[in-house]
Amino acid sequence: MFSIKQPNHIIIGKNSAHEFQFPDNSLLITSKGAKSRGWIKYLNLEKRATIFDQVENNPSINTVKKIIEEFSNFDFSCIIGLGGGSCLDVAKYVGFKLGKKKILIPTTFGSGSEVTRISVLKIDDKKKSFHDDDLIADIAIEDSNFLKNTPRKIFNNSVIDSCAQATEAYDSKNANPYTKFLCNLAFDKLEYGIMNDDSDSVMLGSMYCGLGFGNSSTTLGHALSYVYSNEGYSHGHALAFTTLIAHKFNNSIFYDRFEKIVKKLVFEKIFLKLEVEQAAEIILNDRKHLDNNPKSVSKIDIMNLLNDINSYELD
Repeated sequence: MFSIKQPNHIIIGKNSAHEFQFPDNSLLITSKGAKSRGWIKYLNLEKRATIFDQVENNPSINTVKKIIEEFSNFDFSCIIGLGGGSCLDVAKYVGFKLGKKKILIPTTFGSGSEVTRISVLKIDDKKKSFHDDDLIADIAIEDSNFLKNTPRKIFNNSVIDSCAQATEAYDSKNANPYTKFLCNLAFDKLEYGIMNDDSDSVMLGSMYCGLGFGNSSTTLGHALSYVYSNEGYSHGHALAFTTLIAHKFNNSIFYDRFEKIVKKLVFEKIFLKLEVEQAAEIILNDRKHLDNNPKSVSKIDIMNLLNDINSYELD
């Protein structure tokens, strides 16, 4: 037996965010670049919404607390999240805490956060994922126009994140026929979009991925990635290598195709400064990911995997 949880309303298509009629008296949560990129104007919200545009990369729970404190006397009709996974995760959590309707609009198409019940925030400089049905968006809007002029580094880090989520979740012990179907379809779409510069395929692949992994789980690649992220590597950059090496360990059907994508996107190699045994102890505590991995993983396995990641060279 398994259950499926996702937004009640998903709107898909070019110009969909521009044409949507947003409620008045809303709070728009986004990042500093939203205005300069023309996103707020595109949504026709320059004069119709209260705007908080201070969400940082890998946001802290303190950002959520700051927003709630700053706007505690406002009775907003809804919370609108606009941006990458960081902005969406903050918006979801604020909406959850305030009990407000949530409208989520991704701009980078990597995290799939707009369709999941997960919010990732930092507590004491360590990433923590929150899982709750009340984090699910009321409306998710998928508009590939946001991919126009996306800086290559942001695009690469976003799409490899989605590729990692889709393939890890497909292999997860917690997968079911529904999630396997979506994750496989997601990777097909992402692969085609990356190899052929097709933004609509990337957008759809990211959404399918969110629906798939959001109802199952990511696994070993994600467990390995966080120690690298804690040393300053972006989440996607770390996953390019940690998921790749994890796929090799798990004999994943996606290993060769995933490696081709990593090479296509030309990621710089990563190297962990933390002592490998100490890092393995940290990773071993991540039961949420490791317990769903298709193969059991020991401390020695993790140490060997970290050494493989540190020494891996793209041809």
